[in-house]
Amino acid sequence: MGILSGLFRTRDAPQNRTSGSSYTFFMGGSASGKRVNERTSMQMTAVYSCVRILSEAVASLPLNVYRYTESGGKEKAIDHSLYRLLHDEPNPEMSSFIFRETLMTHLLLWGNAYAQVIRNGKGEVVALYPLMPDRMTVDRDKNGHLYYKYTKSNDDAPTMETGSVILDPSDVLHVPGLGFDGLVGYSPIAMAKNAIGLAIAAEEYGSKFYANGAAPSGVLEHPGTLKDPARVRDSWNSTFGGSSNSHKVAVLEEGMKYTPISISPNEAQFLETRKFQINEIARIFRVPPHMVGDLEKSSFSNIEQQSLEFVKYTLDPWVVRWEQALYRTLLSEEEKKTLFFKFNVEGLLRGDYASRMNGYATARQNGWMSANDIRELEDLDRIPAELGGDLYLVNGNMLPLVSAGAAYANNNLKEMEGSDEDKEKVLGMEEPGRRRVGESS
Repeated sequence: MGILSGLFRTRDAPQNRTSGSSYTFFMGGSASGKRVNERTSMQMTAVYSCVRILSEAVASLPLNVYRYTESGGKEKAIDHSLYRLLHDEPNPEMSSFIFRETLMTHLLLWGNAYAQVIRNGKGEVVALYPLMPDRMTVDRDKNGHLYYKYTKSNDDAPTMETGSVILDPSDVLHVPGLGFDGLVGYSPIAMAKNAIGLAIAAEEYGSKFYANGAAPSGVLEHPGTLKDPARVRDSWNSTFGGSSNSHKVAVLEEGMKYTPISISPNEAQFLETRKFQINEIARIFRVPPHMVGDLEKSSFSNIEQQSLEFVKYTLDPWVVRWEQALYRTLLSEEEKKTLFFKFNVEGLLRGDYASRMNGYATARQNGWMSANDIRELEDLDRIPAELGGDLYLVNGNMLPLVSAGAAYANNNLKEMEGSDEDKEKVLGMEEPGRRRVGESS
């Protein structure tokens, strides 16, 4: 019983590790028999395309640090040190685009993105360096406090000691994906290894089919007994195997006969399987099929709507994960009261030119956008304030609802009978700011 008690544990038994700290999943084995892991899956064009689309989309979005103003608005905190790090250059070795693209690729493949936070003596962030997720372990000490254990390699930047190093949570920018414990995300590749393995198997089958000269395998039948069948088989493969030897005329001697035994790719629904697996992989990453080259069910009327849905339902959740991880890790408790991070996705949500102009006209005429507000969204230079670029205009024919019919009521006021109180009720004098009947201005 002592041995069995060590093998079986209850679901709520405390352990000194989080449920997502191990990234190996049975050596990457899948039901198709193909080895699937984060690196081999990138050899699939559909996986590579989805990862590239999402990582480049997040990396290309403008990332700014904002500060709350006293008037209740916001402004870019250009003077803050984090603005330059996140907007331009997080470390001397890479640009902001490459940094975010790298971490987003880690997040999509391993389910977690890590970066080492380098601080100066004042506690200010001076650099951010990416860390490989497959060499990071998230664990708890005997007091239940989280810590990060990273195994250093020669490929890493020289910012830490050799071997394994223990990092405090404040020194690690951690962007977790979907997980089961809220601390560490699970690898999407591990969760969908069978679907990706089937795609790899279908692609390998097609490659070998064409390497075989696009001809099915078969059996060489001989009426007698062969002394050396291996030599005959090797001779046949060297003469007629491979795409370069396709359509050659075979000469069979001694009554030999070739009998194919494989079914054709069409009968095996090879093309349908490959097409379905592409959509299956796009479904894993929630990428519209037309963005990975499948235009079968797309048209001019629905591609724009699918692109907007991609921003709202695919890209936006990833952006929120980034913004909240940056807020938790990089800002001090005092800075969290006045600063925040935000990706600008407005450019991806814009419609065609005619739709944008109609929307701007409505906003301009109703007084909630100025000319400079519109020009800033269109990436145009601002109009000087002395020329009216910051003015908010409103249609002069529009009146507050409480003032509707006021002119008509004034014209008929003299014809009304009754006390001044009755007349004030008609005119709505109970509202603040109105003069009483007979009161001088």
